[in-house]
Amino acid sequence: MLDIIDRLLAGFSTWVWDWPLLILLIGGGVFFLVYSRFTPFLYFTHAISVLRGKYDQDYAPGQLSHFQALSSAIAATVGMGNISGVAVAIVSGGPGAVFWMWISAIIGMATKFYTCSLAVMYRSKDSEGTSLSGPMYVITRGLGREWKPLAVLFALAGLVGTLPAFTANQLTQTLVDVLHWEEDSKWFIGIGLSIIASLVILGGIKRIGVVASRLVPFMVILYFITVITVLIIQIEVLPEMFMLIFKDAFSGKAAAGGVLGYLIKTGIKRAAFSNEAGIGTAPMMHGTAKTNEPIREGLVAMIGPAIDTLLICTLTALAILSTGVWQSTDDNGISITLQAFNAVLPYRLGDAVVLVMVLVFALSTLFSYSYYGTTCLGFLTKPKYGKYYNYIYILSIIIAARVKIDIAINLIDSAFALMAIPTVFSGLLLAPKVNAKAKIYFEKLKS
Repeated sequence: MLDIIDRLLAGFSTWVWDWPLLILLIGGGVFFLVYSRFTPFLYFTHAISVLRGKYDQDYAPGQLSHFQALSSAIAATVGMGNISGVAVAIVSGGPGAVFWMWISAIIGMATKFYTCSLAVMYRSKDSEGTSLSGPMYVITRGLGREWKPLAVLFALAGLVGTLPAFTANQLTQTLVDVLHWEEDSKWFIGIGLSIIASLVILGGIKRIGVVASRLVPFMVILYFITVITVLIIQIEVLPEMFMLIFKDAFSGKAAAGGVLGYLIKTGIKRAAFSNEAGIGTAPMMHGTAKTNEPIREGLVAMIGPAIDTLLICTLTALAILSTGVWQSTDDNGISITLQAFNAVLPYRLGDAVVLVMVLVFALSTLFSYSYYGTTCLGFLTKPKYGKYYNYIYILSIIIAARVKIDIAINLIDSAFALMAIPTVFSGLLLAPKVNAKAKIYFEKLKS
């Protein structure tokens, strides 16, 4: 039965992630970048100031500070996509896939600026005054009720795309690999993870925001120090690795069948999983920021792809490539990253370090993703019913812990593709509204 599901998901994922969708994501991102007159890069230092709390407004509507909103969004993106997803990209697409992840991230910064600005502009409230946001509210409030079918498509796909399939699967695999447990222990690991996750996610968005704002800085710093240590030890081969990435990016020799198109698709898919630019999940979190200035939150949101793809994914890729483990194993995902660390660090320190990092990364992702699903269910029914998604989410952790990695990857890829269509399409139609707001905001900033 699982083999049939695997084949169906693989076929659908391959079909939906073909050139029309890639053109929408990349072409849309290029449009945003040019149409914004490169705003994401010109105001990057201002975005950092906003993130540091210089413009925080306690009286403003919303639930989370700018820092908590970005931390919660990054907690969902800086996770298994950065540790395990990069390995998947290299194995399936070759070193050149990393280059296309970079391109996707640079363009994605502009996409996030627009989609997350729109999330604040068109957010709604429930009966208790809690902010509700995301592409589905952008579509219905920004484009009109006649566009609701597009919003429903996003929400339905979001119920699947925000499931913890990949994260729970790879965290479980890490515990099995490092602690040398039997495969049957995955059921018990899944149950344990579901209990831990429930303690946070049942507390709602504010508890998720608080936990994420404490976990994210720690996990980024810890991972940065660890990978830099690996790269210092391997420093003599780093120039060669960069050359390999650039050389393979336009040849596709290491990709399946040596096809360049497959290589580009792989890089863009894995970047989408890494930074979620254009997918539509991050706007749901950024839309809860305590601010009266949509552009301000859009600027904060654009920092995300720079951190999780340009920085963290690059470090992971260099660690894997410099050790050469990707060429000498049949493993995939987290197992390859683990081998790369152990190949360099003495006394199998890689086991301990990766175990700690994966626990922190994966748990932070599990906490944040649950909120996205509750928001989608709340839109499809009523906001007060959204919380019931958490119980489906907790149960899915147990199931995801046991399935094959291919099923997890194809399931999330398929859902992300369907989510991207309404997100980017609505962003393109409403981009003039963002530009109008941006003009007013930056004129006020200069005065």
